[in-house]
Amino acid sequence: MKISRRNLLGIAGGTTLLTACSTFSKTSQEPYSQNVTFSHGIASGDPLHDRVILWTRVTPSDESTDPITVGCTVFSETGGKVVAQFQSQTSKSSDYCVKIDATGLEPDTVYRYRFEVLTPTGKTKSAIGRTKTTAISGNKKVKLAAVSCSNWQFGFFNVYKELGQMDDLDVIVHLGDYLYEYGTDGYGDQVAVATGRLHFPMNETVSLEDYRLRHAQYKSDPDLQSAHAIAPWICTWDDHESANNSYRTGAENHQTKDEGSWTDRKQVAVQAYLEWMPVRDPKPDLNRESIYRKFKFGDIATIFALESRLTGRSEEISWADELSNVEPDQDPRPIVGNVLRRVSNPTRSMLGVAQEKWLAKGLQSSVDAGESWQVLANQVVMAKVRPPDFTRTLSQSQVEMQTIPLIQRLIPFSALGLPFNLDAWDGFPAARNRLYEAAKDANARLVTLTGDTHTAWVNSLVDEGNNRLGIEFACTSVSSPGLGAYMGDIPDLGKQFEEANEQVYYHDPFGNGATIVTLEKDKVSSEHLKVSTTMSEEYFVERTAFYSAFQDENGVSEPKRS
Repeated sequence: MKISRRNLLGIAGGTTLLTACSTFSKTSQEPYSQNVTFSHGIASGDPLHDRVILWTRVTPSDESTDPITVGCTVFSETGGKVVAQFQSQTSKSSDYCVKIDATGLEPDTVYRYRFEVLTPTGKTKSAIGRTKTTAISGNKKVKLAAVSCSNWQFGFFNVYKELGQMDDLDVIVHLGDYLYEYGTDGYGDQVAVATGRLHFPMNETVSLEDYRLRHAQYKSDPDLQSAHAIAPWICTWDDHESANNSYRTGAENHQTKDEGSWTDRKQVAVQAYLEWMPVRDPKPDLNRESIYRKFKFGDIATIFALESRLTGRSEEISWADELSNVEPDQDPRPIVGNVLRRVSNPTRSMLGVAQEKWLAKGLQSSVDAGESWQVLANQVVMAKVRPPDFTRTLSQSQVEMQTIPLIQRLIPFSALGLPFNLDAWDGFPAARNRLYEAAKDANARLVTLTGDTHTAWVNSLVDEGNNRLGIEFACTSVSSPGLGAYMGDIPDLGKQFEEANEQVYYHDPFGNGATIVTLEKDKVSSEHLKVSTTMSEEYFVERTAFYSAFQDENGVSEPKRS
């Protein structure tokens, strides 16, 4: 049976333990007592050379405590041959989510898969998905899409729709902010009213039920479902999967007095994420929030999916908070000096000791194995970045059009020549130096994939000794607005950042899109694409920039625009 794109993406009429899955047997599948749907689509993720996670969510017509037996069939790429069958159970306790670690697959092979439930009226089947295992060895190129920051309230997921049409992707890498925790009166509320895309539940997500419902809302989006159906995903969270600007012991958007214990909130956010996302649960000897893991793609690369929020990140330091009470005629230098001393404290951590050791060992192992690239699936900008001196680069009329308090404070601050975004690696310079030292000791060639800023970047990664260690490709957002949306009509804003920063080769602060990265034996390249709008389901795609870097005698060449 040949499977068309319509069949592939069409909808047909704690987390389940992976160890509970078994080989599927028709005789062992008892009918469930009521009808079900697969309203939240299907997904695959965490691909290895012999297995991949297959995910779905079963929605019963009426809630019941009875377990639901779910079968899963894996087909050959053309759909003509059944390769493997699995069976699992789900129930209300895991929010009816199913995760199957489909083992026994062949390396570097495309498969199709489908779920089904036997009901009183017959078999209910899910959509058919496409997935792919990784190669054990060889130099076959790897093509991936990097995405981040998909906010339901800021419009339609046209970026996901575009990815859902790319059937040559080996993997999609989601770099965090898969969903947002705000209520309907929070971030994006005015746009949400205009498009009719308001968050559900209406309140900010705090409880387990809140997070589950928010995941369910996002997974109901047909464009997101299409992107999940086209390729396996490697996912890591940033902050909004729990709360804005989260760290190990708290978050900017968590108030203990009104919202209870941060530890409790963090744990339920993690539980919902592990239920609803196509990721392997952490090993039993690790904390549940320790989702850092790695994926080998032949001799081309290992992708290290980092966790930089909940396991080891030190408490937030924010210029916005520190300078909020500075008067216009007040000398800010004493406050600035104090902040810089705290930021530079060598004990400040982004990843935590255990993950730093894991990454250093993994970088060395990848290099020793002869792999061309060591790829970091990383949440926040790694290169050193400071804003342009807006007191000189902006006209008086451009200064006067700035009405947002944060931007108004940014303009005089920019004259100091200091990094402004301390929520990035610039706020953890000692931790960044430790990562760079590990990369240099291993002779690694870093390709860092980054999300978070809602803007696109191509940066060179250079350590304190002026050694070029790699390249950074940062994608813009699926829907959240970037700096350009807030500063008004400053068409050369990206060029200003490029000219103000030696490590920045390309910056686009406007629009929404994704970055396509292709890894080859001695070359890595990026294609930056944007959709024309998120305010309408009608859009067109613009390919805005192409960059490449090569292996050389010093490690990695400068990025070159092509």
